[in-house]
Amino acid sequence: MADTPIRVHLPIRIVTFSLQEPMHNMLSSFAGTVFATSVVLACPAYAASAAHLPTVQEATLRGNLAFLSNDLLEGRGTGQRGGDLTVAYLETQAMALGLKPANGASYRQSVKIAGVKAMPEASTLALSAGGHALPLVFGKDWVWAPGDAKPSHTLNADLIFAGYGITAPEEGWDDYKGLDVKNKVVVVMVNDPMPTAAEPKRFGGAGLTYYGRWTYKFEEAARHGAAGILLIHTDASASYGWSVVQNSWMNESFKLAQGLPGTGLQGWMTDATARALFKAAGKDLDTLRAAAEVKGFRPVALNARIGGEMKAEVRPVEQFNVAGIVPGTDPVLKSEVVIYSAHWDHLGKQGSGKDTIFNGAVDNASGSAALLAMAQAAVRAPAKRSQMFLWVAAEEQGLLGSQAYGSSPLWPANKTAANLNLDSLDFIGPFKDIGVKGSERTGLGTMAAATAKAMGMEVSKPEPDLRGEYFRSDHFNFAKAGIPAFSIEHGKIYPKDQAGADAKWKAYDSRYHQVTDEYDPNWDLTGMVEQAQYTLNLGRMVADAPHMPEWKAGDPFGKARAAH
Repeated sequence: MADTPIRVHLPIRIVTFSLQEPMHNMLSSFAGTVFATSVVLACPAYAASAAHLPTVQEATLRGNLAFLSNDLLEGRGTGQRGGDLTVAYLETQAMALGLKPANGASYRQSVKIAGVKAMPEASTLALSAGGHALPLVFGKDWVWAPGDAKPSHTLNADLIFAGYGITAPEEGWDDYKGLDVKNKVVVVMVNDPMPTAAEPKRFGGAGLTYYGRWTYKFEEAARHGAAGILLIHTDASASYGWSVVQNSWMNESFKLAQGLPGTGLQGWMTDATARALFKAAGKDLDTLRAAAEVKGFRPVALNARIGGEMKAEVRPVEQFNVAGIVPGTDPVLKSEVVIYSAHWDHLGKQGSGKDTIFNGAVDNASGSAALLAMAQAAVRAPAKRSQMFLWVAAEEQGLLGSQAYGSSPLWPANKTAANLNLDSLDFIGPFKDIGVKGSERTGLGTMAAATAKAMGMEVSKPEPDLRGEYFRSDHFNFAKAGIPAFSIEHGKIYPKDQAGADAKWKAYDSRYHQVTDEYDPNWDLTGMVEQAQYTLNLGRMVADAPHMPEWKAGDPFGKARAAH
């Protein structure tokens, strides 16, 4: 068909500002106007809806941020009173905003979880190599817990070094080749094989793939039927220190009570412990590490065993995802949905002392509050497709709420256009760029760039995903189900005061996952509002588009989409 000139009657929106109106409200309103006009110019089919794009209100976001991070909610801990209070609050707010229940007549989706805490003082678990016991201290040298949430295990198993513990047919890689792991415990490295001059793109090149994540290692060991798995920790391969492992494994941890059961034993050991173990077994750890970088690597039996009784406290916990719907307006497209998500949980109350509440203001009261403000706006101007606002549980415990949703979606996966996730929003001020890492894997990448341009922003420069961040947020469980998904991140370019912004983010690093991640009423939320507005605008573009976005050819997550 030949190109035909299209005449578009642009809606003119007159915007007036009071001198008393806060500047961030003015900027937000202006950004919505610019976006509406730009989308109409670029995509005439969206003209009717783009003319009335909803605007995120800073007051709604700030008020909810202040409340969700208040001491009254006790850090929104999984399996704690504060978590229950948070769910009740989000549920009533969804109702008050006019969202429709997403689970029949309920806003709640049950997430059945098992709380697990290792009991080293009641256990006799020990490692031996070369016929000699290794004197190991729980927490200092190694940590472990039952991966199947059973309170008691008796172990008497050989140890096998299985390289990276990866089975990746598309890479021609199998660290389990020829290995029967029944009644055996595998010892594996974290991360994935490094690229080489001959294969610069293997396993994502410089970036980390899901094969490198510790969660994958546990899953793969269970799929092969191993009795257990021990990961070798290094700061470089894990991208965090041993203290992070200690904090997670010496307190109560949580696992989904349904789905693929883990191995009987799951755990970590320090690099020093691994070196001592391999040396006592007559092996050199560095030599075996080098051998494991080659496709032809085969598992190596160690002259070592693990034995004894492993005891743990186990309790059932029921948590809830909270979800509400803005129904679509198009008779056909309303059967499809765009999902906005954020996790409502943080670390709750822990330890002793003057302050035991991990408020999690930035992580992630900010994302949860943003979703409430976005929902308020969306209800006022529905899109063609339906929109779901989803607050997921137990992200801090391993993305459990989103994993439960992925296993039992409230909306069919093949009718879900996209998932846009928010986690730890900007609290510093206005920025120039927006982080859309992962959007390039799907058609969302083009839409993300167009949305940024329409709002006078730019997309952050792409960088190798060295820490595997794409696999560490709730959007990942949607991607695993074949749904185009990524997390919208705050920018890095601050035109007003770059040095000051950099200093504030560096200072936040010391507050991350600490009791000092608290709300400050002096925060400039201009950037946070813009981040929420950008997410809503992008979602609106997806919701009004004639077709749902697709995965790029060859992307592994596209296989699940095709299967639907």
